[in-house]
Amino acid sequence: MYRILGTVLKRVTLIKKVSKALAVIVVILAVLGFAGHSYVNHVEKEKTVVTLAKHSDKVLFFYRDDCPDCQAIFHQIYWHNVISHNIILINMNQPKNRHYIQKYQLTAVPTLISGNQRYVGTKQSQIKRTVGD
Repeated sequence: MYRILGTVLKRVTLIKKVSKALAVIVVILAVLGFAGHSYVNHVEKEKTVVTLAKHSDKVLFFYRDDCPDCQAIFHQIYWHNVISHNIILINMNQPKNRHYIQKYQLTAVPTLISGNQRYVGTKQSQIKRTVGD
């Protein structure tokens, strides 16, 4: 009887410890997620002047930080790039990036260009296909 009670108490103690550890992990992930979200928004608003290499094998992502469609997909594009490092983010609200409008014959944003492949829009399957997911 005492053995069973001891075993049950050990399991309850273990469950409490695991529960506390999981709660801490959830809080940490929530904080990191919020901080990550905030950082991605900061990156999205940057108006960096972009200079492209002549023979780049990277995907070009043309967007405007005030464009609702661009904002809708920016996080997906950003996090894909964190993992694969194959996308160049080009904010068209930076006046010095606007010469790319003519060079790449841009008609709208968001636009993704990968080699001869071009996609304008927000459809997830097309974005994945274009960025090589």
